[in-house]
Amino acid sequence: MDTLFPLLGDPLPQVTVKTTKGTMTLPDDLKGNWFVLFSHPADFTPVCTTEFVGLQKRIKEFDELNCKLVGLSMDQIFSHIKWMEWIKEQTGVEITFPVIADFGEVAEKLGMIHPGKGTNTVRAVFFIDPDGLVRTIFYYPQEIGRNIDEILRTIRALQTSDRNKVAMPANWPVNELIGDRVIIPPAQTIDDAKVRLDTHEGFDWWFCHKDLNEDK
Repeated sequence: MDTLFPLLGDPLPQVTVKTTKGTMTLPDDLKGNWFVLFSHPADFTPVCTTEFVGLQKRIKEFDELNCKLVGLSMDQIFSHIKWMEWIKEQTGVEITFPVIADFGEVAEKLGMIHPGKGTNTVRAVFFIDPDGLVRTIFYYPQEIGRNIDEILRTIRALQTSDRNKVAMPANWPVNELIGDRVIIPPAQTIDDAKVRLDTHEGFDWWFCHKDLNEDK
């Protein structure tokens, strides 16, 4: 199967879908918000259940980041609804974000089906910005549940990078070299490179960093 899916920086393809919250057109209906579109292999499966509960329990943190959640699997809408009921009855957690009932169209457009891993959707995660652009993509196999902290960290990092025009170090905000500091874009001219360490902290002119509060 030849799959062409959006790359980083591309617009998310427009799709009209049926969800547990009604019909939606993405990304248009969520323009102005960040949102995470994620696929799960199937309803009524244990790893997916732990992910849905984990995401819902952190929903306030997503809300604080102006970030919506949208799930998807190739199950019918009544299956989604029944599974949501089961989760609430068995765990006490009510799933409040919409879940798309897909028949393969969206999954194929977004490269969520990997033939080497079977016919179900893998655990894809698309991070979409307020302009409807794809900013980050994760893929996990069906047997590995996602890290909710890393999803939240990625949104925070993207928003911080956009807002401050900086790059984010590994494991930010607990990087082994520079802690919660951020990386300043490198000098673009020879003259700027010569004076960069006179005006910024760093290891070299191409690796300078700062505290986010320095410009406030």
